[in-house]
Amino acid sequence: MEALELARWQFGITTVYHFILVPLTIGLSVLVAIMQTAWVRTGKEKWLRLTKFYGKLLLINFALGVATGIVQEFQFGMNWSEYSRFVGDVFGAPLAMEALLAFFLESTFLGLWIFGWDRLPKKLHLLTVWCFSIGTVLSAYFIIAANSWMQHPVGAEYNAETGRAEMNDIVAVLTNNTTLVAFPHVIATAFLVAGTFVSGIAVYWMVRKHREDAQHKDIGMYRTAARFGAGVMILSGLAVIITGDLQAKLMFEQQPIKMAAAEGLVHSEQPAPFSILAIGNLAGDDPDSVTHLIEIPGLLSYMATGDWNAEIDGLEELQEQYAERYGATTPDGEEIEYRPNLAVTYWSFRLMIGLAAFSAALALGIFWFTRKKRTELPGWMKTLALVSLPMPYLAASFGWIFTEMGRQPFVVAPNPTGSDQIMLMTMFGYSSSVSAGEVLTSMITFTVVYAILGVFWFRLVQRYAVEGAPEVAEPVVRKDDDQSTPLSFAY
Repeated sequence: MEALELARWQFGITTVYHFILVPLTIGLSVLVAIMQTAWVRTGKEKWLRLTKFYGKLLLINFALGVATGIVQEFQFGMNWSEYSRFVGDVFGAPLAMEALLAFFLESTFLGLWIFGWDRLPKKLHLLTVWCFSIGTVLSAYFIIAANSWMQHPVGAEYNAETGRAEMNDIVAVLTNNTTLVAFPHVIATAFLVAGTFVSGIAVYWMVRKHREDAQHKDIGMYRTAARFGAGVMILSGLAVIITGDLQAKLMFEQQPIKMAAAEGLVHSEQPAPFSILAIGNLAGDDPDSVTHLIEIPGLLSYMATGDWNAEIDGLEELQEQYAERYGATTPDGEEIEYRPNLAVTYWSFRLMIGLAAFSAALALGIFWFTRKKRTELPGWMKTLALVSLPMPYLAASFGWIFTEMGRQPFVVAPNPTGSDQIMLMTMFGYSSSVSAGEVLTSMITFTVVYAILGVFWFRLVQRYAVEGAPEVAEPVVRKDDDQSTPLSFAY
């Protein structure tokens, strides 16, 4: 394997590891803030216990997310220096905003929230968790803005003397229409992950407590958490569908070859059907061998344009269009393959959609079996809850795999309505001075370290999840001025 291929593998592995943690941090931070708000407003002990319980799991997740995220950004300079040189003037701005504004907001108020239970007034302490959760959402916005520029570069011009893209409009970068559609989709996905997490654990405890004692006082508390999470799943699931549809329509305009690959649409069709199941050589060596076994007539045309009878360009036609506009060969005379990996894009798109169905099933089951103040769940709901827990994580990860792999062979995709000079192929973005051996060594090292951290993350989350919501006393704010009293980690 060459250095370029190894660098791509390393970035993919690091990104997937990191993104497993990100959506839960974003979504759960807001849900924990809502739980604490409910406690402050109602004074009910169950909300305080749920805040402490899920707050501890949030802290574990956040700590691991920071550790993996730092390494991910280092790769821009280590393995992708040519990419960093080309986009640094643009890409650095939203990343700097994320670090200086959002991350500092997160870390500062997270510390106040952790240690301020017995030192800050109730409402002021509540404000700290909301500031922390707002920081996580802001952080996501700046990261999405940076990634969206790679998908659809705006607010910049190409400097022929330096060979770099240079930013001329930061507002255009931050209000990129790709960002404005992708951000709510990512946030809705984060809430789907967090809602499933909250409900899944709560359902596990409802079934367990009911088997131990049908009258146990904690069953009602876990019922509240389960229904709260289920409501979040339903609302966020609808938001995912709506924002996903908007994003797909925009993607058909900006990166039509990516969406054609997602549907396995080899040749242009009018109207174009939506493929549910296809067989054949999805590796791309013989795209004409692809056969669609199950499809919905005209749905792809509607998804792309809102017109059931619209013609949609296929991979073969788009390959010719891209070759004519952006070049048919590399400087070395090799033919450029603009069609992304068909198997990866086709199946990752379907797994992204299909795996989210588990969350929908869990939410509907919770609402049905807990209607009219019922607290008894059938035993199989516990199994469904445990199976559903990882599914939105996987759906979100496959969504990013589709987004990034579908952009290939570009690391910065061209803007079809902008300058053809602001684009960069992946093959020209990696660090040519880094050897394959060096990349392989760092990839193995980071993968092993991440695997170890992943085991610790799973064991810690599992340990505290199976301990259940602890009995807690309502925090009493200290009135004295004794500064020698050590800070208390109230979890």
